[in-house]
Amino acid sequence: MISSSSSSLKKQWFSDPQKDLLSGLVVAFAMIPEAIAFSGIAGVDPQVGLFGAFCLSITIAFVGGRMGMITSATGSTALLMTGLVATGNAQGEGLGLSYLMAAGLLTGVFQILWGYLRLAYQMRFVPQGVLSGFVNALALLILQAQFPQLGFSFHSVKNAGENHLAHSLPTGIQLPIVWGLVILGLIIIYGLPRITKLIPSQLIAIIVLTLITVGLNLDIPTVKDLGQLPNGIPSLTIPFGPISEGKVPFNLSTFGLVLPTALAISLVGLMETFLTQNILDDITDTNSDKNVEARGQGIANIVSSFFGGMAGCALVGQSVMNTENGGRTRLSTFASGISLLAMILLCRPWLQQIPMAALVAVMITIAFSTADTSGLKNIAKIPRSDSAVMIMTFSVTMLTTPHNLALGVIAGVALAGILFSRKIAKVIKVSVREINPDELYYEVTGQLFFVSKVYFIQGFDIHNHPNKVTIDMSNAHIWDQTGVAALNEVVRKLSLRGSKVEVIGLNEESLNLFERLSGQESSHG
Repeated sequence: MISSSSSSLKKQWFSDPQKDLLSGLVVAFAMIPEAIAFSGIAGVDPQVGLFGAFCLSITIAFVGGRMGMITSATGSTALLMTGLVATGNAQGEGLGLSYLMAAGLLTGVFQILWGYLRLAYQMRFVPQGVLSGFVNALALLILQAQFPQLGFSFHSVKNAGENHLAHSLPTGIQLPIVWGLVILGLIIIYGLPRITKLIPSQLIAIIVLTLITVGLNLDIPTVKDLGQLPNGIPSLTIPFGPISEGKVPFNLSTFGLVLPTALAISLVGLMETFLTQNILDDITDTNSDKNVEARGQGIANIVSSFFGGMAGCALVGQSVMNTENGGRTRLSTFASGISLLAMILLCRPWLQQIPMAALVAVMITIAFSTADTSGLKNIAKIPRSDSAVMIMTFSVTMLTTPHNLALGVIAGVALAGILFSRKIAKVIKVSVREINPDELYYEVTGQLFFVSKVYFIQGFDIHNHPNKVTIDMSNAHIWDQTGVAALNEVVRKLSLRGSKVEVIGLNEESLNLFERLSGQESSHG
């Protein structure tokens, strides 16, 4: 028992500590700009995203179902928070953050519940068209969230982060400078990997643009304009209490307000997490438990919310980076969280001076890497039904106010189900042959259920009434009450005009269902 426990501990934590620690350190560098940028998208202080990244990484290292996967604040979850934060801030100063923490707690409860209900198994039925529409909508929303920093104003974006973004937006003569820095940042991010991949190009871009901004004393928006940065370790915070203290009441009204956001974050967060998990499983040629991961994500989001951090989920880019750098155990995830906090506390003066232009460049690259460019290039080649599902998911997400990725996914899955049912419906076939002038023999092949009912009935000539009609169901299966009603309708109409109708070949399940619901006698043979 002890030997087995020691072996498991070594495998999950200490199989290659040197690689894990170094990989965790590198990943932490890449997590900082995204956590700050996602805080801006959500409309909260940078410390909320940074505390979230730290708490999520530390917690998931112990309770997650996939070793080496990085969990932090993400764009998909941050985009779902904007409306709730804006609504809370409209009610009173600080209430937006308290509502966000309450939503994070409820998100965690939902995800723990989804884990026990084995939601991961249901995710297997989400078609590729939905996933493609999901990531493309996510990519466009991340890109759209950067427009205010480039001088473009959109009503929805302005409202979403109005309280925090207004002070960090460039104006007048600042705009050409910001554009120039963003372009330089993009050149570094995309160009540096052709020379070396030892250091994340995003990190180098941030350092170079920060040095330029500080060295030339450029008067442009920086991270300090977004809000407060951490000046210590996170402390336990309860979001519930008197409104006068910036807290929200613990009652049904609060529950009703945060419920839609929490539900959306719980589902969208798990979808992105499971996608990341699949990628890492393929890279490492291993299996991991998604239901354990779902429960772990829930626990991590609860811990993060109690310590002033925003809810999040697995990060695709950082998780792949960690794996490719040799971070394969829980130690690498833990190291990324510890390194992140250490760098935040030690480098706080430098973090404040990072120009917003640098974060915009980073987020633009994230938007393009998130998009399913392959699916877009091949849209003319893929089946029309898949294209329709992708467009539905994308359109519903973009047209809802505030933009709701969860509703987009639900709409896409619903359309995929309808289109699939129509395809299945057409596979039912009714063929007829004349045995003699007084007898017809119908042979049914395929699935009989509510969608295929019309095609089934159309296969019979109910105006032709020989003395005997045989309906052979040997190669068919009845799935539901509608299928029984369809067969019963055919039998009834033929019988009313004097034909003796015999149904044969029903398999046991179809026979039991038919006789139980229709009361018709059939031959089984």
